[in-house]
Amino acid sequence: MITLVFIGDVVGEPGRLALARAIPELKREHNIDALIVNAENAAHGRGITPKLAKDILAMGVDVITLGDHAWDQPELVDKIDTLPQVLRPVNFQSNNPGAGSFILQTSKGKVGVLCLIGRTFMRPGADNPFTAATTAIEQLKAGGASVILADMHAEATSEKIAMAVHLDGGATAVVGTHTHVQTADARILPGGTAAITDAGMCGSRDGIIGRNAQDVLRAQVSAMPCKLEIAGWPVRVSGVIITADATTGRALRIEPFNKDYDR
Repeated sequence: MITLVFIGDVVGEPGRLALARAIPELKREHNIDALIVNAENAAHGRGITPKLAKDILAMGVDVITLGDHAWDQPELVDKIDTLPQVLRPVNFQSNNPGAGSFILQTSKGKVGVLCLIGRTFMRPGADNPFTAATTAIEQLKAGGASVILADMHAEATSEKIAMAVHLDGGATAVVGTHTHVQTADARILPGGTAAITDAGMCGSRDGIIGRNAQDVLRAQVSAMPCKLEIAGWPVRVSGVIITADATTGRALRIEPFNKDYDR
């Protein structure tokens, strides 16, 4: 068996600090073979810098996935090609820098990680995620990866569920991100693919999707532009633990988790 841990969107400094505390605990509690984290909100809620990416990898993270905020920190555009474990969505246009997939060598075999972005209610310009996913899965398998996890970064629950069904039997797991709220639909599909519509986030438990609750409320009530500051402690670290057959790539179990931390 092989064990994968995926942690949802890391939001700002509180999310990063809580992540650093959660990783050693998770590694003590579970025999983790690969740790994947979505960190597209790590830099004060918008994107990630090369330095922060290196800091998160140094915590023991194996692969970082991004999403619609991938290019919000301009310095990453010039540096992402030097950070192969930092993935922008594979269905970004082909002239974008960086890669959308990565093969991680573990003691139990190769694990493929794939980053995808949806198109419904998202920023325009991404290519078809379904055809891109099919091609990427084929390439990862050709590279020797029998276990494959796909991060489907999307707004619409229907699009995330559709991707899980589309990749059922082809990927070990399809984990949704972007909406920051962990869903209660973790399951294994008939073809052996573990799926959850959203893994949740690594951000303020008492904020609104990681932002200061009063800022978000003021913006929604007044319908006027407001600066949305990052919310503070306590912080909840949310994600899923997936166990799979290392040879066939079929998922055996998917278990959501939440860990709360006070400053």
